[in-house]
Amino acid sequence: MKWVNHQVVTGVIVYAATEDFLLTAYSMAGAVLPDKLEGNPRSGDYWSWRSRHRGWSHWPMLYLAFIAVLRESERGHWAIWNSWDLSLLGIYLCVGALLHIAEDAVCGKVPFIMPKQKVGVKFFEVGSVAEYLFAIAVVIGCYLLHLLLRIV
Repeated sequence: MKWVNHQVVTGVIVYAATEDFLLTAYSMAGAVLPDKLEGNPRSGDYWSWRSRHRGWSHWPMLYLAFIAVLRESERGHWAIWNSWDLSLLGIYLCVGALLHIAEDAVCGKVPFIMPKQKVGVKFFEVGSVAEYLFAIAVVIGCYLLHLLLRIV
C-alpha cells in the first residue's frame, strides 16, 4: 500500500478502538516504520532495495517481541523506560507497524512466523484504484463498527 493509505487505515483503526488521538498519532507514525527501516528506494539502486523489501523489517515477530518487552517494563519488572508515556509510544509504534504488515499482506506477501516464510494474498496492485477503494471500505467499516459498538 501507499504510505498515505497505511497511515489513514491505521489511524482510523486505532482511533476507532481507543478514541485516543495521541495513541492514534503514535500508531500512524509506526504505520510507515517497516518501510522506513528498509531505506529509500530512490536513494540508490532500486532493484537492490526491492530485493530487500518486505524482508526482516516486515517480520511481525520483531514487533510482537518489542511489545512484550515494553509491557513487562511498564509493569515495573524491568527499568527500560522511566515513563508510562514512553512505553505507550513504543507499543503504539509497534501496533502501527503490525497494522502496516497486515495491510501489506492484502496486496502481496510478507514474512509470518519465520522471516523467510512469506504469506499473503494480492487483492490489488499497490497504487491502484482498488487500493484506494479498499482503504475507503476499511474507513467506512471501522466507522460503522464503532457506531454499532457505541449503541450496544
